Amino acid sequence: MPLIHQRFAAGACPHPNPPPEGEGANTQTPTPPQCLTPSPARRTFDRAQVPDFAPSPPGGRLGWGQVSGLAPSPARRTFERAQVPGFAPSPPGGRLGWGHACQAKLRWLTACLLAWVFCLGSAQAAGVQVTDDRGVTVRWDAPPQRIVSLLPSLTESVCELGQCQRLVGVDRYSNWPASVAALPRLGGGLDPTIEAIVALRPDVVLLAQSSRVVQQLEGLGLKVVALEPKNHADVQRVLGQVARVLGLDAQATQRIWRHIDAGVSAAAQSLPAKVKNTRIYFEVNPAPYGAGTSSFIGETLTRLGVQNILPANLGPFPQLNPEFVVRANPDVIMVGERNSAGMAQRPGWRGIRAVREGRVCVFPEAESDVLVRPGPRMAEAARLMARCLQEKAP
Repeated sequence: MPLIHQRFAAGACPHPNPPPEGEGANTQTPTPPQCLTPSPARRTFDRAQVPDFAPSPPGGRLGWGQVSGLAPSPARRTFERAQVPGFAPSPPGGRLGWGHACQAKLRWLTACLLAWVFCLGSAQAAGVQVTDDRGVTVRWDAPPQRIVSLLPSLTESVCELGQCQRLVGVDRYSNWPASVAALPRLGGGLDPTIEAIVALRPDVVLLAQSSRVVQQLEGLGLKVVALEPKNHADVQRVLGQVARVLGLDAQATQRIWRHIDAGVSAAAQSLPAKVKNTRIYFEVNPAPYGAGTSSFIGETLTRLGVQNILPANLGPFPQLNPEFVVRANPDVIMVGERNSAGMAQRPGWRGIRAVREGRVCVFPEAESDVLVRPGPRMAEAARLMARCLQEKAP
């Protein structure tokens, strides 16, 4: 080690053989007289070994005090700044701020680590929670990964949100997208097979509020989210609730709803003026049940510019006396192929204008599924209705 790197206090110099670190640290070492005045040979050695060494003052003695405060040359300062990340200017005296630079970098890394740990802890503490249509709040420590869906519109919503792979079982009517055909079938949405659901060990069961098995499933320790959209606002809200169950942000929901809304508007704009104010009856079940003005189907018809014969005060999907439809005498009837059989044979129905003039749109099964499901395919449903109106409206 060059002698210039050793410090001397007044009247003392280092021991020729200092004890190892940790041994004899408090031992006083006698001062050898020969180290108080360096020899000419030692001064020559010091000058040769120490870069930027300043010459000793007159008298020939080595300038120990001056050397300890030695300032590095401009070239050395340039090297220090270029080579040391996070380098801070050296304090007076010229020593490189190694301690300052390392401590600053360590503090920065520690702060980043603490922030990451805090955010991770907050996310885990918050978990996932959603309040369903019963007003019941359901919570998970992490987004559910094994999902059973017992309502086709909810199945379609999960898949439209890009999470079809989380589904482990569905009801017998869920058939879109095609990939769900490979999943276990668990019976109807209102009365599914409890044992089959439990065997799948789902993290959550999505079903309609009207399902009869909610309490049974909860009694068996399963988490249940009951959602049943009836109008356009419900569809948008339920999409958001399903997204929260999946641990997704609101942007995914907004994208889907913008697509639905734009599709319905485009379908309305495609219709000729003569279609406006056409009187429509939409049958959803041969009981008969009809789609009222306040239902998602009725709201789509309203946006298409036609009149629904079922007023809003009857509710979304009222059961009707067949004579009500006869008296209302709609211009066009919309009905699924499954429900159309025997319609003309109902008492008085042959005299309805739509039946008499052949203005009945009978939708195939696949199209009927699109029309009666309040989910991500509502834009397609609007296009199907618009096509019917263009073909059958007087």
